[in-house]
Amino acid sequence: MNTKLNIIGLLFIVLGFSFLSSCKKSNRFAIETNPKEENFHIKRFDVDLIAVDTSDIKNAVAGLYKKYPEFMPVYISEILNENPKDTDRVSALFRNFLSDTTFTPVNKDVLARFQDISNIELSIADAYAHLQSYFPKMELPQVYFFVSGFNRSIILNDSLIGIGTDLYLGSDYPEYARLSYKYLTYNMRSECIPVDVVSAWLFKNFPVDVKEDRLLDDMLYRGKVMYLLSVLMPDQHPNDIIGYDKLQWEWCRKYEKDIWETILDRNDLFSTDIMLIRKYLNDAPFTSPVSQDSPGRLGTWVGWQIVRNYMDKNKDVTLVQLMVENDYQKILDKATYNPR
Repeated sequence: MNTKLNIIGLLFIVLGFSFLSSCKKSNRFAIETNPKEENFHIKRFDVDLIAVDTSDIKNAVAGLYKKYPEFMPVYISEILNENPKDTDRVSALFRNFLSDTTFTPVNKDVLARFQDISNIELSIADAYAHLQSYFPKMELPQVYFFVSGFNRSIILNDSLIGIGTDLYLGSDYPEYARLSYKYLTYNMRSECIPVDVVSAWLFKNFPVDVKEDRLLDDMLYRGKVMYLLSVLMPDQHPNDIIGYDKLQWEWCRKYEKDIWETILDRNDLFSTDIMLIRKYLNDAPFTSPVSQDSPGRLGTWVGWQIVRNYMDKNKDVTLVQLMVENDYQKILDKATYNPR
């Protein structure tokens, strides 16, 4: 055994940890959190619904109303599109869903895939701890899991967020091939749930407020949310924050200069053409104004980079000030974004 090589290897490990530690300390928004102390738990409506005894459906539904007084009316109105007070109708719909041979195996897969959700809970708890530190007046939602026969992935109101676990069974889940385009299934993974929960809450609590509905404004609005997400969830990889795979993220980094020059050369930045704006911001296999080799939603990615530049160059701006700043021309000017 080469002792000298072992010592050198150990030195590199120590230096690596020191580098990571220094990077974390250099983040002006870094705080110490202990998510295990947050006592945050997701309410498993999905488990209880799947376990309903269809031979005694009315009593079972009554039990769900009692156990989930806040979530049941939301689920019934949003997912079933029914009157929550019509218990007979709700009971019939629940019986039909739980007896449907199409969804019986899917529900079993949900129980198996989400048997242990401790990592998901810890990730959300950590983000909540960050949110409480930066935005102490913001109410944090209770999170529920539900199943609905591929009806909806997220529902939310002023106090709760529901996550459709049957739409987070993995990008290679066989049923998704007939349900959705391949470019969408990448984010139908359980690992995406914490980011989806937090981002949904941010978009709700910081609604879009633009002076002019230009591509610039929409890009930077979404870029602000991406930036805040990266602060709230520092352990998430940047590509997971925006929902790109690693190759898509690397493509953006490699061609950042070309992407920006294309937007400017096409005079798209200040466009108010809603169809053009959607091409830059909506989910798609690629961002058509830029390149067929690009990932979709490049407008959001570029908006994030501009906001990051803005915050790096304006150290006095707080997160609260960033999120209420709706003068996007000001952000662009002060960011002096010029990728090379």
